Amino acid sequence: MRPEESWSHVDLVRREEADSVSEKPTINVDEEDGGLQICRVCGDKANGYHFNVMTCEGCKGFFRCPFRKGTCEITRKTRRQCQACRLRKCLESGMKKEMIMSDAAVEQRRALIKRKKREKIEAPPSGGQGLTEEQQALIQELMDAQMKTFDTTFSHFKDFRLPAVFNSGCELPEFLQTSLMEDPGAWSQIMKDSVPMKISLKLRGEDGSIWNYQPPCKSKGKEIIPLLPHLADVSTYMFKGVINFAKVISYFRDLPIEDQISLLKGATFEMCLLRFNTMFDIETGTWECGRLAYCFEDPDGGFQKLLLDPLMKFHCTLKKLQLHKEEYVLMQAISLFSPDRPGVVQRSVVDQLQERFALTLKAYIECSRPYPAHRFLFLKIMSVLTELRSINAQQTQQLLRIQDTHPFATPLMQELFSNTDG
Repeated sequence: MRPEESWSHVDLVRREEADSVSEKPTINVDEEDGGLQICRVCGDKANGYHFNVMTCEGCKGFFRCPFRKGTCEITRKTRRQCQACRLRKCLESGMKKEMIMSDAAVEQRRALIKRKKREKIEAPPSGGQGLTEEQQALIQELMDAQMKTFDTTFSHFKDFRLPAVFNSGCELPEFLQTSLMEDPGAWSQIMKDSVPMKISLKLRGEDGSIWNYQPPCKSKGKEIIPLLPHLADVSTYMFKGVINFAKVISYFRDLPIEDQISLLKGATFEMCLLRFNTMFDIETGTWECGRLAYCFEDPDGGFQKLLLDPLMKFHCTLKKLQLHKEEYVLMQAISLFSPDRPGVVQRSVVDQLQERFALTLKAYIECSRPYPAHRFLFLKIMSVLTELRSINAQQTQQLLRIQDTHPFATPLMQELFSNTDG
């Protein structure tokens, strides 16, 4: 059979089926008047009279289906040809009409789907769903080391020097005035890049008594001098705790002794600042250290002037992050294991360790902090650590200049501040 004969045969069969139902043959629109006609059912372009009405081919096929007694085969290709048989097969497959949602319910569901898609896009990577056993063990080791070496109550800090209390409370003692006159240029250099700080000290006695120290009020930026011996003592006490903290960490003990010394020289001051921040009250600008309390005083009131000082600004910025103890201790570890400290030999090993601590911090934040409120916390912490490096360099240089004109540093401080350039 030739192709044109095949198509004629199929068309003939269809016409016979139509005639059997409607008892009236299909009339092609061209046979009637040759003009454009519209389907009376759906408004589409009609192609002739079908079952007594001018319709399109689609409506012709749809009308024929119910009269075939539900025998249409529903496949991917034929599913649009007979809605009645398609509905029948849907019901036979188990679909329930009572589960059709109202328009309002559909809108709610669409909104929910959109929200979940948005949360999925903003959600942290799957790796942040929990801490690995190795990371949990690492955090636990650091927390144990912190607990063993950080005396938060300062109960063991007893042998310290206090600043002299002057009768007038306003003038520097004569020996300090004479000392400052010997090299006024040196002190001018010390104060060049710093903001004058008035640090008050409060000491609570075991019997409940309170001793207050207020710095001289007319000392031309030299308020810190009377407190230098005491600050040297409290710093040395904190330095010893940080050094012991490092020695407890197994990763640190595995390094060569030369690298241990280099890392401690570079990081001890930074780690002490991180520990001091845990005792900082941002509302009062006071460090509560057991029986001792230190406060930076701004004669103009508030922190506006004090925040010009990088050290004070650092403490306020870090405190506002409201970190967990685990985050503080991981920051100490990241600071300690810095491969670019002067004198470090096994830089690649230290770099891998620092990366391990940083990834643990990131994982801890992702699994313990609500999202998305804290999605930038890790980046903020790393930014603070970068700022801490800068403060370390600035403060070390200032202390060394003060040391040159007014020796106050303890032997441990001198050892830590030596050869720190670079």
